Amino acid sequence: MAYVITSACIDEKAADCVDVCPVDCIEEGPDQYFIDTDICIECGACEVACPVGAVYYDADLPEEEKGYIEKAENFYKNR
Repeated sequence: MAYVITSACIDEKAADCVDVCPVDCIEEGPDQYFIDTDICIECGACEVACPVGAVYYDADLPEEEKGYIEKAENFYKNR
């Protein structure tokens, strides 16, 4: 896992992160965006661009947001 999009994105979906991603690894889900860790190159552009502070590097993820790792994994597993 590299970067994770968390709760601040729910129903916000500003998409600034999508616009700056050089490898197109961010996809829109039903209620938020998700980062495909198989494609992500860990450049950090999405974290800087997010206007609501929803993107975290996995090592910096607050404890209360850790469930978003599994949510992203399930999104890509079940598509």
